[in-house]
Amino acid sequence: MKRCALALLACLASMAPVMAETLVTSLSTYRVAINSNYTGASLVLFGSIERDARTTTRAAPYDLVVTVRGPRRTALVREKEPLGPLWITRGQRRFVDQPVYLAVVSSRAINDIAGEPVRERLKLGLQAEFASPLPGANIMGEDFIDAFIRLRRQQNLFQEDPEGVVFLTQNLFRAKIELPAIAPTGLYEVETVLLSDGIALSRQSTNFEVEKTGFEQATVVLARDYGFVYGLIAAASALFLGWLATVVFRRE
Repeated sequence: MKRCALALLACLASMAPVMAETLVTSLSTYRVAINSNYTGASLVLFGSIERDARTTTRAAPYDLVVTVRGPRRTALVREKEPLGPLWITRGQRRFVDQPVYLAVVSSRAINDIAGEPVRERLKLGLQAEFASPLPGANIMGEDFIDAFIRLRRQQNLFQEDPEGVVFLTQNLFRAKIELPAIAPTGLYEVETVLLSDGIALSRQSTNFEVEKTGFEQATVVLARDYGFVYGLIAAASALFLGWLATVVFRRE
């Protein structure tokens, strides 16, 4: 009986198609330092598609979607309308725990890579990120979602580039990530999804951190962890500058 079971398992294993792809990625840097001269940053994600020796050749080419999600915050979007000389709030929607920065770069247009159900399930694209109800939010109207995305696009905090992923060879690729100067500090998640013929084959995640350095970081740490000392230093600096101005500009 045991021999029959083992033989059956071996037969089923030999009949199952082996189509395993694995993503291997690396960032050009895993730490973005913000100093007094900081005007934004550019990162490059390098990657390769590792195929099992027994993986069959696919008829459709590979597609890649790289999504970068920054630190999460809660945002409030208000709809206003004019009433005479005033603007009054007509409605509002709260976006809870959403990334302040969101970039989607791909090998071609997202709509051409996968159908809507796959895009919504895997969160591929800016619109797909808000396709389902958000935690702690009321019913999200399409107008508010469109307005939220539009406002973030104007700040360059939401980006979508259908030509951002470039295949260097059949299995090697690179993707460019642009960070604006106003991108917040914190941890950024980079998710890479490999697809073929609209089907997801593999996913891989990594991350990098944006942090302040030098005098800026020292000031932040002092204000956050030693508020009383920071207040004394600020008050003393104000008194000193006031006294210095009196000495410099006083009349003889």
